[in-house]
Amino acid sequence: MTFIGILIPFIGTTLGAGCVLFFKQKIKSSLEKPLLGFSAGVMVAASVWSLLIPSIEQSKNLGKLSFFPATVGLLLGVGLLPIVDRILPKLKLTKAAKLVLAVTVHNIPEGMAVGIVFAGMLSPDCNVTPADAMALSIGIAIQNFPEGAIVSLPELAQGKSKGKAFLIGTLSGAVEPIFAVLTLLMFSIISPAMPYLLAFAAGAMLFVVVDELIPEASLGTHNNLSTFSFAIGFCVMMILDVVFG
Repeated sequence: MTFIGILIPFIGTTLGAGCVLFFKQKIKSSLEKPLLGFSAGVMVAASVWSLLIPSIEQSKNLGKLSFFPATVGLLLGVGLLPIVDRILPKLKLTKAAKLVLAVTVHNIPEGMAVGIVFAGMLSPDCNVTPADAMALSIGIAIQNFPEGAIVSLPELAQGKSKGKAFLIGTLSGAVEPIFAVLTLLMFSIISPAMPYLLAFAAGAMLFVVVDELIPEASLGTHNNLSTFSFAIGFCVMMILDVVFG
């Protein structure tokens, strides 16, 4: 189950990269915006139920200060990706290369999130259920679908073959299972810091949602479709946690 769970986000990226085999230029806006909204809703709910709530529950020994690790970890996670975004423009890369690098770097904390949650599931001292872990993994995979397409389609537009564009899009998600496995292997070392790391992963994902997914879903002619999709995604994740948690 852990092996499958670690691979699910990577499969999402691969399926998204596979869009290059069917689309000439890009995903239609009418499909992309609801998909981004749905992904954002799933990721927000996953951050709360699968990461922040377990973080607080693991810190109950702190009494009324049980919120402290979750707060610190979340703020650190939110603060990480802006630093990465500041570094990327200083590198002399083509626009397509910057996009590939940006998506790849953003996938690192998501891979850590998967590793942390499955490590928590395997630990008897943590309150992470198999449903929590699998739901988060599926949520990240849903988010990774458009990311895989966003990487592969511009490569096709720049003249690369469909096969090469697909390979580049797929490889952009390869860091996720790698960092998930590394996090699992280091679990004995990182176990005392689990509440902070869970919240850190939540913060990193919330930054991606607020800074990237929601703005992208809201571009162009305003309609409520992406908003409704967000609500549906949030409810799907909530139901998964309540029913199977």
